[in-house]
Amino acid sequence: MLNITKNRVDSYLDLSKYKSNSVFAENKGYLFIKRLLGAMAILVLLFLFLPWTQNISGSGFVTTLKPNQRPQNIHSAIAGRIEKWYVNEGDFVKKGDTILFISEIKEDYLDPNLVENTGNQVIAKENAVNSYASKVKALEMQLGAIESEKNLKYKQAENKLKQAYLKVKSDSIDLEAVKTQLKIAETQFNRAVNLNKEGLKPLTDVEEKRVKLQEMQAKIITQENKYLASQNEILNASMELNRIAAEYAEKRAKASSDRQTALSSQYDTEAQVNKLKNQYTNYQIRNGLYYITAPQDGYVNRAIQSGIGETIKEGTSIVSIMPANFEIAVETYIEPVDFPLINKGEKVRVWFDGWPTIVFSGWPGASYGTFGGIVVAKENFISENGKYRVLIAPDPNDKKWPEQLSIGAGTQSIALLEDVPIWFEIWRTLNGFPPNFYQPESVKNKSEKK
Repeated sequence: MLNITKNRVDSYLDLSKYKSNSVFAENKGYLFIKRLLGAMAILVLLFLFLPWTQNISGSGFVTTLKPNQRPQNIHSAIAGRIEKWYVNEGDFVKKGDTILFISEIKEDYLDPNLVENTGNQVIAKENAVNSYASKVKALEMQLGAIESEKNLKYKQAENKLKQAYLKVKSDSIDLEAVKTQLKIAETQFNRAVNLNKEGLKPLTDVEEKRVKLQEMQAKIITQENKYLASQNEILNASMELNRIAAEYAEKRAKASSDRQTALSSQYDTEAQVNKLKNQYTNYQIRNGLYYITAPQDGYVNRAIQSGIGETIKEGTSIVSIMPANFEIAVETYIEPVDFPLINKGEKVRVWFDGWPTIVFSGWPGASYGTFGGIVVAKENFISENGKYRVLIAPDPNDKKWPEQLSIGAGTQSIALLEDVPIWFEIWRTLNGFPPNFYQPESVKNKSEKK
């Protein structure tokens, strides 16, 4: 009761008659409890001011650091029928070891001598290419011979034309000389006739001059005929030049056409050779695909296909292999509200299912059985489970992770943030606020440098 007046109740009433008075009467036990409760209240009050490390929790499983180290399915690159198994589940295989042999089921590849026959076709087509190449060279030589023969013939015809021109010139000179001689003969004949009339020359001289005049007249006709014949020879020589040019142009055109035809056939055959070589290589590679081999060292986890004589399609998964050499990591998932607080290079604490662990999330230093990790990657797209994926690698500066861990084992993780009082963390949790925005020192230093 509150002592706010000097008038006490016990002075008017007999409190000993009431049971509550005996219950709340001051005694040593009641004083101890009261002091104990007071001390606990003080401890709780002090406890609320103790430091608490904010953290982000996540759950996931053990995986590998690199994609090529994770369990993988081996597929068949071609369709086929299972003929023989060379491994059992749980066997260790090295890179290149044969796992399975399949036989061909497509009718286009059933010929057992398909590769050999295709190789013979390639050789035959290559010989055809060489033949066409030889024909092209022969036609090129023929073109050269035609050109040489044409030049020779043309030169001969040109020489003949020059000779005809010279002969025309010579005959024209001879014709002019004969004309001069004819004029002289006519003058002498006329003089002889006049002298004969005057009695100074006998008649025999006149007859002699007449004979000579007639000879000159006959000679000039002959010379004119020779001159005309020489001019005809010029025309014939000119026509011969044109005939030679036309004849050898036709021969050259025919040889050039044959050469182009041979070249076209050569190029077409070369294209066929390349196509056959491509088929030959594809058939060789396909023959190698009948034996399905291990891509890397590892253990055969599970045979997805089984039996003998079973037909599989191309791209079908056959066996699952776990690589023998891998770098372990943890794949964990966090809530979207915590995603901005996770940064690459941030340190986290991880513990594994099946390993003895005592975890105090707010006091990581007091935890037991946790291992150090570093965030090496975070996915910027939300996963199907509504959370964001984070990849954690072992911290080289912390204790080594257990070697007995198996891929797929369950894990828990906490990412450590800022240190705050416990009362602030309780208040934040009750109000549903996210942890304080936090950046590790490495991220801060990078931002400051920028």
